[in-house]
Amino acid sequence: MKSRGHLREHSELLLWLMRVTDVAVSLGFCALGYAIVFGPSSGPPNVLYYQIAVLFSILLQLVGFHAFDLYRTWRGEDYMQEFVSLLLAWTTIFAVLIILSVITKTSASFSRAWLLIWYFGGAGGLICLRFSLRSVLRRMRAKGYNLRHVVILASGDVGERVLDQLRASPEAGFNVAGYFASSPTTQAPDKAQQGDIASGLQYVRSHHVDQIWLAMPFKEEELIKEVMEQLRDATADVRLIPDLFGFRLINHSISTVANISVINLSVTPMDGVNRWIKAIEDKVISSLLLLVLSPLLLFIALAVKISSPGPVLYHQERVSWNNRRFNMYKFRTMPVNVEADSGPVWASSGEQRATVIGGFLRKTSLDELPQFWNVLKGDMSIVGPRPERPVFVEQFKDEVPRYMQKHMVKAGITGWAQINGWRGNTDLEKRIEHDLYYIDNWSLWLDLKIILMTAFKGFVHKNAY
Repeated sequence: MKSRGHLREHSELLLWLMRVTDVAVSLGFCALGYAIVFGPSSGPPNVLYYQIAVLFSILLQLVGFHAFDLYRTWRGEDYMQEFVSLLLAWTTIFAVLIILSVITKTSASFSRAWLLIWYFGGAGGLICLRFSLRSVLRRMRAKGYNLRHVVILASGDVGERVLDQLRASPEAGFNVAGYFASSPTTQAPDKAQQGDIASGLQYVRSHHVDQIWLAMPFKEEELIKEVMEQLRDATADVRLIPDLFGFRLINHSISTVANISVINLSVTPMDGVNRWIKAIEDKVISSLLLLVLSPLLLFIALAVKISSPGPVLYHQERVSWNNRRFNMYKFRTMPVNVEADSGPVWASSGEQRATVIGGFLRKTSLDELPQFWNVLKGDMSIVGPRPERPVFVEQFKDEVPRYMQKHMVKAGITGWAQINGWRGNTDLEKRIEHDLYYIDNWSLWLDLKIILMTAFKGFVHKNAY
């Protein structure tokens, strides 16, 4: 088989080149920050401390980036996964440097401006470097270079779906050298060998391939065992692609628990380091916003108090992560005891229960601002599915498919559904669909994107009431 995978033979060289360029980018922004802060002068009197810190940072970077698994192939994976790992590794390096400077009582010897320029400039430079490299590799793979040659052994329609996915992602760089199925009904790609599974097993014995994919449903356990036995002498990577296409999965992955291989079908993304990232994001942003918005909060509180008798704040029991109940705060927008006779009522367009000030607060979503206190307390997150009252949760969990899965993360003030217009009395199934998309695709960057979009389009909306 003729291969245009010249880079494969030099993959180790490429990884070492990445290490060198990563260190070069880090040192470049380190030097830039030093030049900006100290200019043409001879530098600070304790220049030795700076030299030691830089040398130690290079060592930390080489070890840390390797520990965060940054020097591996990211073929076919989402950009954000690599960028988040990169940012976490970079932040960890600086955290270690700062902790060591505190322990050695040398923290006062370093310029804060220099550290900030080095940190933010280096983070941006490293991300741009990785993005450029990934873009070049994707273009090369789409043109037929740096490919991995794959043989697919399929049963049922799983193989057909795999072929469809590969056709839609040529930049991933997987060339289907052969497609062999127990009952082939799909035309294999051009130049690919085709036949039954027995022919496929013979093919991989006589040809060099990089990977063998078993695209088979779980019910074909005996066939999978038989094929694996036939492949016992194969030196190519063997991967099982089970029939998960029909499942609506949340954050699915494979992990090891007590030395047992486990397929995670639907799990919360708020685990491990992600939970800490989310918590820091919530505490920092909510604290800053409460501080900045305090004059506005005071003004709204006075307006609510003057406009109608009763308390300024209104709290209501809602359901959040793992079905945990909490009291959610809002500025009061309706007269006191308005639901005393009617009981819990689902808000709808055109209702006349709100006060004059309350109607304005609802239209502009300003009544939600006290929920930043809920975020600070840990009841809610800034970004997440909107929480609902227990009585409606009990109703919707039987009426709306997969409704309860939105409780796999903390409830939020704003969310992916809200910035896309699915709020108020809109299609609940569409709202849940957007909530689950957010959970399955969660990242720090998605949170920041939603927060930014909320500032421009999330407050005033025709469906807010």
